[in-house]
Amino acid sequence: MVQNVASVMAELEPEDFHLLSGVEQGMRFSEYVAREKLTEFSRLTTEDVDYRLDRCADRGLVERKTIQYEGFKLTFEGYDTLALHTFAERDTIEGVGSPLGVGKESDVYEAQSYKPVALKYHREGYTNFREVMKEREYTADRDHVSWLYTARKAAEREYDALETLYPAVSVPQPIDTNRHAIVMEKIDGVELSRTKLESKQVLPILDLVLDEMETAYREGYVHADMSEYNVFVTNEGVVVFDWPQAVPTDHENARELLTRDVENIMSYFERKYPQEISDVDRDAVADTLATDAFESIRAFVD
Repeated sequence: MVQNVASVMAELEPEDFHLLSGVEQGMRFSEYVAREKLTEFSRLTTEDVDYRLDRCADRGLVERKTIQYEGFKLTFEGYDTLALHTFAERDTIEGVGSPLGVGKESDVYEAQSYKPVALKYHREGYTNFREVMKEREYTADRDHVSWLYTARKAAEREYDALETLYPAVSVPQPIDTNRHAIVMEKIDGVELSRTKLESKQVLPILDLVLDEMETAYREGYVHADMSEYNVFVTNEGVVVFDWPQAVPTDHENARELLTRDVENIMSYFERKYPQEISDVDRDAVADTLATDAFESIRAFVD
């Protein structure tokens, strides 16, 4: 797990952020940035670069490596620091609290603004960068791709989807984004995977999930990663979250991805609630979602 950098922010000085920004700029061209290039990228003196590198390295914000040259790169904590600094300057958030969720591709924290919000840092490329480069189409046309770019593009993709879908689709309201981070509405609910629905709730909740998928398709997006781990059950209904892999409906694989989403969510319900639902024709359900003709899963249940 990447460490929460909120406690470090108060210790940093403006020149530290200049240094971190300089490392960020240099990583556009190489994984490790040569020390001598950091005066140009950060617009600091050589002496100040040396001093700031030590300060940032001591706090785990940059990583040092000697190869053919002495080079430096941002850690994810360093990248988090830059995003958090920008949010603070914009008055988007006032503080960061405890973790809400930690996964392989993102860390989510509670944050304080004019109301409690969620702060999501994308981590795509951090643990398995080579595999992400192969799979993510937004990295396909670049010779040098850092994990900073991969994580930032994931955040951009998710934020664009949320902006398009909200409020027509029940998704977290997007508030702000910078680099690899998104500030969004904090949802008070329970993950579908952790709920135990009563018998009479099963089909209505499934209907709600499929309704949101249908509306999303009508509004121009397929989630492309639907599962019981990406749905909150709330007092008002359901909220679909985690949209970094969303694709527009004019994408050549959109229809196939919609069917896969239906397969994933139907498989979960049939596995967990076999007495309530089984052997539903996934293709038929996906067809009704794509043509805006879905009414209820009951039409497909024997």
